[in-house]
Amino acid sequence: MSQPLPVESIRDVRAHLAEVVERAGRDGVPTVITRRGRQVATVVSIEVLRRYQEWEERELNQIIDERMANPAPGVPLGEVVRETLARGE
Repeated sequence: MSQPLPVESIRDVRAHLAEVVERAGRDGVPTVITRRGRQVATVVSIEVLRRYQEWEERELNQIIDERMANPAPGVPLGEVVRETLARGE
């Protein structure tokens, strides 16, 4: 089981942003940032972001390939994107 992610308010993160960035980059530990008690953002390493973007592109291409092989007329692109995002959940 994975460790819970650090969660900090945006005010606290401002006080030691360099440490939060270093923790993400060096140690691979993301930090969830809250504003008024709501989770609003996460600091992750650039590698994590790049892997996510590559995964997202592969998923979208796979759906497009599937649709092209068995076209269903009238399927809006927005639906294809929603389907792609839903696969990651």
